[in-house]
Parts: sequence; structure tokens; C-alpha cells
Amino acid sequence: MECDVLVAEIGSTTTKVNAFSKIDGIWCFLGQGQGTTTVADGDVTVGLKCAADDLCRRLGCNEITGREFLASSSAAGGLRMTVHGLVRDMTVKAAREAALGAGANVSLVTSGKLRKSDIEKVRAISPNIIMIAGGLDYGERETALHNAMMISESGLKAPVVYAGNIENQGEIKSILKDYGGKVYLVDNVYPRVDELNVEPARRVIQKVFEEHIVEAPGMHKVRKLINGRIMPTPGAVMEAAKLLHEYLGDLMVIDVGGATTDVHSVAEGSEEISRILIAPEPLAKRTVEGDLGVYVNRWNLAELIGTDELEREFGEGAGDLVSHLRPIPSDGNELRMAARLADKAVEVSVRRHAGVRRHLYGEAGGRQDVAEGKDLTAVRHIIGTGGALTRLPGGKDILERIQRFGRGGELLPKNECQVHLDIMYIMSSVGVMAGSHREGALELLRWSLGI
Repeated sequence: MECDVLVAEIGSTTTKVNAFSKIDGIWCFLGQGQGTTTVADGDVTVGLKCAADDLCRRLGCNEITGREFLASSSAAGGLRMTVHGLVRDMTVKAAREAALGAGANVSLVTSGKLRKSDIEKVRAISPNIIMIAGGLDYGERETALHNAMMISESGLKAPVVYAGNIENQGEIKSILKDYGGKVYLVDNVYPRVDELNVEPARRVIQKVFEEHIVEAPGMHKVRKLINGRIMPTPGAVMEAAKLLHEYLGDLMVIDVGGATTDVHSVAEGSEEISRILIAPEPLAKRTVEGDLGVYVNRWNLAELIGTDELEREFGEGAGDLVSHLRPIPSDGNELRMAARLADKAVEVSVRRHAGVRRHLYGEAGGRQDVAEGKDLTAVRHIIGTGGALTRLPGGKDILERIQRFGRGGELLPKNECQVHLDIMYIMSSVGVMAGSHREGALELLRWSLGI
């Protein structure tokens, strides 16, 4: 059987294959196969084949191919980046926003001039990409040049993205001319005071990922199978969220996974809050919580809920239930426990993502209202994706509770939101597909979300 678009999603715990075709002018979702990700077995293509075989069983065919075969991946830690800028609250923050929005997991952030001890930390991380930023355009130059020299002499071979002061670009290119990895020059992520410019860097990061994604065991084999786009899975979800924002306005997407929980927001915020923000925020923001996964990090979530509370809800065997939770739960108690952990993951991750409004008091006794962080108060659509929210019971109820989280000055959504579940669990796949079939991707998103 041949379909128009086949998209593989290789996650930390599960691998999916989704099939789509345009039939009589309408884009249709044909089916989804699922298998366990096989990083631990030394080859992710084993799990990919299991997912493809599962899809064939569901469709009643012996084999399935796609005219376009696309993929996303977050296996083996996904896209690991280190970010090195000038001032933590300015260029470093902008560079980090660019990296996270592209779907990277930022493993190390440094501000100021790199030291030998910092380079040792970078070596230990073995990043997929290194980003150097720093300096407003035509402003401070020395820090980025020093950091480029340190990277040049480090013996590292990860691709380097330079996204700092544009006046440095020629010298950066010269310093890194003999560097062991590829070098990419891109527009400054923080060109002027209070101005973020993260989208050019995000696009380059995703391009670099496509060219160099061979980190998980067997990923080089996947790259040979793909005849189109391959993206970090969180970056694909962000692409889908940005596409939906054009149609719906301010929104947020929560993706609870086996290893992490990602929150994406594409929101301009309210005029009231924008007037008192003390630092700029990107339109599209992603935060990743590496301690909030319902399988890999289930004990972290259990501790956040509390032993007494879990035993009150599940009885004295709550601890054993957490211990024996499987990547894909199946029986009643397992499903209930996984859903409870997902509920906590949503609560904690959304609070971490949101900004806060607070009062500053001066020496003369005057009060000033300020806000910092992402303003979610104008969000009108809350979307859930990922296996936990779409496959476990009560996903929509979990998301509904976000509107009741607000306390004090937290910049959280109000009680006027519509909640949508990515029922077919295709958001990341459709985000990859949007690169070549934009209108079709929006059509499929609206259908899966019930919009």
C-alpha cells in the first residue's frame, strides 16, 4: 500500500508511524502504528519496524510506503545543545529561547568568557550543536570572539551556530576556519535592547539537526530511509502550534511524554501586561521539564504528589504501582496511576512556563507593578498532545484544571479557554508535514482537535 505522506515519530519510550493521503481533494488520516522505542537494543529502526508492522495490521496490508517519508525524533535525549552568550538575562536568554523553540534540549548555558572548566563540561555533554551568541549589533565584541577561539581550540566537532553581534561574523568565520565541525552564521538573536530575533536561529538549528541527526543508535539508518524533512519532535510540535496560532490566536500546547513534559505557547499576551514587562519574551516559547516524565521520571512526579496523597487515592500498594508502571500502561490501575502522574506533570510544567506579576517597592515607599516571564492571560485555547494526555483517561479534564491554577500574580490563562485534545495524536507528525503541505497540515490539525 502506498500513501501520500508517511511520518515516523521516534520518541523516548514509544515510536509511532502515521499515514496520510489526499483523497478527493481532502487530506485524510489513514492510521497509526505504535511500537516501543529500541534505543536500549542498539538500533531505533527495530522499534520503527514494529510500529510500521502494527500500522500494516491495522490497515490490513502487508507493507506500507509513502511518496514522502518524513520523521521527527526525541530519542537518546533528542537534540542536545550548549549555549554560550554574554549577559545571562539578555543575549543568553535570547539564544536559549531560540534553541528551545527549535526543539533542542539545552544541556549547558554559560554567560561571559568561557573557561577551560566550561570546555570540559561541554566535552562531557557531547552536544549535537554549540551556539555562540553575545553582544548587541555593533556593540560588545570581545566575549563572542574569545568564546569562538576557545571552541576552535577545544578539539570538539559539533556544528557551531553563531548568532551574536553581526559585526563579528567575518572574524568568527576566520577563527573557526580550521574547526573540526561545520560553522553556521545567522542573524543576532538579540540585535537591540529589548528586541528578540529568535526565528532565524531556530530555522538554522532545525536545518543543522536534519543534516547531523545520527546520535541515537540506528538513526543513521533512519536518515537513509527518509526522503524529506526530519525534525526534533518538540520543534515539530512548535511548528504545528505556530500554524494553529494563525487560525486561533493566543494558545498553548502541553505535551506530556514518558521522559519530559514540554509546554509551548504562541501568545502575544495582553496589552496591560506588555506595558509592565521588564524583559522581552518571544511570541513562540517552549519550556522543557526534564524531571517530569510519566515513565522515566515517574518517581519525581510521585514525590511531588506526596506518598500520603498517593496512598489515599490508590491504597497502600501505590508505591508498587509506581515501581511497576510500564511505558505503555494497559490495565485499570496502571492507567489511573499514569493519568494521576500526568495531571501533576501538567500542573507543575504550566506553572514553570508562566510568568508572574509582582510589586516592587522603592526606598521612598512607592510601589511599581512589574511583570516578568511569559504572559498567558490572553490564551483562549489550551491543547493537549502526547501519549499521556491523548491515550490516558481524563486528559481533557486535566487540561480544564489549568484555568483554576491561578493564584496571586501568576500570568496564567483565565476561565474563558476552549480545551482541545489531539485525539489522533498526530500533532508532531503534522508539524513535520507542514513544511511541504501547509494547508493540509492545518486541515488535519483542525480535524484531530475537533475545531
